Amino acid sequence: MNEVVETLRKIEENYGLFKQQQFTFIRALERTREEAHDLIRPVSSIVQVQCYKDHHCYNSTDRRILNMFISICNDLRSLCQKLETVHPGDSVSNGLLEKCKVLLNDSNDLTAIRATYPHGVVNYLSLEEARHRYGGVVSIIPIVIDSMREWITYTKRHLLPNVSRTGATSKKEIPTSQTPPAGHVAARTSISNKNTVQLQDRQCKNCKYEDPRLKNKAPWRPPGKHP
Repeated sequence: MNEVVETLRKIEENYGLFKQQQFTFIRALERTREEAHDLIRPVSSIVQVQCYKDHHCYNSTDRRILNMFISICNDLRSLCQKLETVHPGDSVSNGLLEKCKVLLNDSNDLTAIRATYPHGVVNYLSLEEARHRYGGVVSIIPIVIDSMREWITYTKRHLLPNVSRTGATSKKEIPTSQTPPAGHVAARTSISNKNTVQLQDRQCKNCKYEDPRLKNKAPWRPPGKHP
């Protein structure tokens, strides 16, 4: 699980860099779509972006940003395969994983998906771009990352044992077969008896409880003859 968390953290770092260059990504898509004479249909799949990069991209900056998008999608796809090996899961975790796998399918239609709050990627597009061109392709990565975060949180909370707590408890437990040395027993008994004598001669300061044995104790008298 730690390896999965660390892998997702690195992917999120890469996506943070990519998100800062969203304008460059959109301009790259526009230029490659123009080269491909494909300006009418929306960018609706990962394989479509791959096709633009491989066959219609003649600018090094455009190639770099398109390749960054594809690389992040590939990393997320590889992480999906790791998640399947971490834990067999239940209906909830398997549902989240299946959602990620469907979204990351090369030919999956992305036109209908939209990333919502707290993600603002769609808000950075114009109304025309968001509705008819790039709303889906800019939404896929944040949606998948959110689903993977949810998978990790759910699996840790409901499916994986709390190893750290179990380990701490086992350290405190002492097997019944182990007997402490005789010297230690004698020392503990002596201390215990001393504490008992002290408690018998005073009241409990916390609860104001008076030891009933004190009531039967004869009052102190000075030495000498008494009637």
